Amino acid sequence: MKILVTGGAGFIGSAVIRMALARGIDVVNFDKLTYAANLDNLKSCCDIDGYEFVQGDICDAEMVASTLEKYAPDAIMHLAAESHVDRSIDGPGAFIETNLIGTFTMLAQARKYYDGLPGGRKQKFRFHHVSTDEVYGALGATGLFTEETPYRPNSPYSASKAGSDFLVRAWGETFQLPVVTSNCSNNYGPFQFPEKLIPVVILAALEGRPIPVYGKGENVRDWLYVDDHADALLLVLEKGSLGETYNVGGNNERRNIDLVHSICGLMDERNPSARPHQDLIEYVTDRPGHDLRYAIDASKIERELGWRPVTSVEEGLAKTVDWYLQNAWWWEAIRSRGFEDARIGLTKPA
Repeated sequence: MKILVTGGAGFIGSAVIRMALARGIDVVNFDKLTYAANLDNLKSCCDIDGYEFVQGDICDAEMVASTLEKYAPDAIMHLAAESHVDRSIDGPGAFIETNLIGTFTMLAQARKYYDGLPGGRKQKFRFHHVSTDEVYGALGATGLFTEETPYRPNSPYSASKAGSDFLVRAWGETFQLPVVTSNCSNNYGPFQFPEKLIPVVILAALEGRPIPVYGKGENVRDWLYVDDHADALLLVLEKGSLGETYNVGGNNERRNIDLVHSICGLMDERNPSARPHQDLIEYVTDRPGHDLRYAIDASKIERELGWRPVTSVEEGLAKTVDWYLQNAWWWEAIRSRGFEDARIGLTKPA
């Protein structure tokens, strides 16, 4: 089997590629290499037979078409997306371009490619669109997102992903493109770009800088270890029912402040001379439109495909903290390319 993975140099995409190659699946990694993409995520894969990298833009129809023709994949896993909510507040245009126009371009070219496949290969082909639970909006203190929850996106990022989800559905219904969609909760783990909450906290604690916590830290997220997610994605690609959506969650709800305290506790153990790290916590102005709570009901994917997460948040956080402490070369290289972890997303004049 050969799959084309868009956004394969990103955090989740690279985890999917590493796991797919380990399972004997050939992979074509199609990535534009924007700021959050990082080929260092795939250093271990460069010499593996069956791995190919193509630098390309999902908005470039000609490039997408030529790549599909040249490599002839059996399936497409579409992960390429702008994904940082704070950046979508400062610059929503890039999110509309990549997440909507890019998904439209991928669907249009996938349809042409699919229509030209011979019968046997056509029956096996599928387009797997990877999305987020943020499309559902915010929950109160109770309840869970299911696959039937109405969409109510509240940020430019989640609105752009909701639109891409609807495009995928439309191409399945109108053009009979064999599609499947998955919506995941908050991912974390090794190789996550250092603008996201968990690496922000780890690196600030390591360097003795203030640890920023939005608002009062009471926002709740369901945390999904990235390797668990990659396992679910490959399973959905292989066995998911066409036209269906699968919610993928970690069964690990935590308030942001509790998660930060857990990381500080892990840092106290690993760097006792600087304890207590929680003294570095600094409450900062909340994100505009910050959704209070997300929580996934992942019973459908367990019931129909037999998947469930295996990594507790305690185990996953410990592995993640250790990885960042042991792999300074990775995040130092990102900084050397000009990344600054200054606060963004407080809205600018239109």
